[in-house]
Amino acid sequence: MLDQPIVMLDFETTGLTPVQGDRITEVAALRIVGGQVVERYVSLVNCGVRIPSFITGLTGITQAMVDSAPPAAQVVPALLDFIGSDPLSAHNASFDEKFLRAEAARLDLAPRHAALVCSLKLSRRVFPQLGSYKLGQLSGALGIRFRSAAHRAEADAEVAAQVLIHIGQHLRASYGIGQVDTDLLVSVNKLAAAKVPQFLQKRGQPV
Repeated sequence: MLDQPIVMLDFETTGLTPVQGDRITEVAALRIVGGQVVERYVSLVNCGVRIPSFITGLTGITQAMVDSAPPAAQVVPALLDFIGSDPLSAHNASFDEKFLRAEAARLDLAPRHAALVCSLKLSRRVFPQLGSYKLGQLSGALGIRFRSAAHRAEADAEVAAQVLIHIGQHLRASYGIGQVDTDLLVSVNKLAAAKVPQFLQKRGQPV
């Protein structure tokens, strides 16, 4: 489906922004090769912070779970090594990337991913007729099921990976695009939705 390896990332966090001191509590990174998830890195994270009760209610991640988890100083370098220089994707990618960069900077490290692809933006542009692009509603509309509870990093990353794979299959089948690579996906991300069909028709072959 995808002609390059790409890593789908999902964080669970204590809040919305690292600038205000929010930290990661769980990470899942899934490497997609040839339309399949072939490798994964999943871990709870102990960042030494209190888990708000509403976060526990949303995710099921408790204070005790993170207190007994590996520290960020262990998880974040391992995560960066796992991603390496492969392109990175996430559903609402700017959210996850800002946490990745913030956690890396705390350790004087820097991510090395080659590009960033947002599966939420892609879905808006490729499937403009859908009513919602939140992961739960989007996956349901595309016939993709959660295998375990939503709002846990691995379950969300797994579904987002399947969304990305579905998009690649759709581009091949609907537009005759022979090579679905990161450059193509990044280009679609950047386009206004109205310009996407014409762009994809030019890139593809009659089907």
